[in-house]
Amino acid sequence: MAKFVDGYVLPLPKKKVAAYRRMATRAGKVWRDHGALEFRECVGVDLKVEWGPTFPGQLKVKRNETVVFSWIVFKSRADRDRINAKVMKDPRLAKMMKEPMPFDGKRILYGGFRAIVDL
Repeated sequence: MAKFVDGYVLPLPKKKVAAYRRMATRAGKVWRDHGALEFRECVGVDLKVEWGPTFPGQLKVKRNETVVFSWIVFKSRADRDRINAKVMKDPRLAKMMKEPMPFDGKRILYGGFRAIVDL
């Protein structure tokens, strides 16, 4: 069965990478506790490419920022919808949402994807 993936790309101030890692680790535990198969957070270190549009260019990343590339894997879209509904009601996430975020939530790129290759 094809899996379903929620993907995120966002700019992050370089000085807030450690704070983001702490927040994402806590959030990842919530998603995994409710059934997500994988929870990945990656920070950009090699973002200067010679061809095509770049993540920094598309996100209008400032000199003091980097890019975070993240994804959560689910068994299916229906499973994603069920898990995300539980996550949004989880008191651990509600508590985190009251804390200052280490990134600008208005600059997140997000989408849901059906996996077509899974090796």
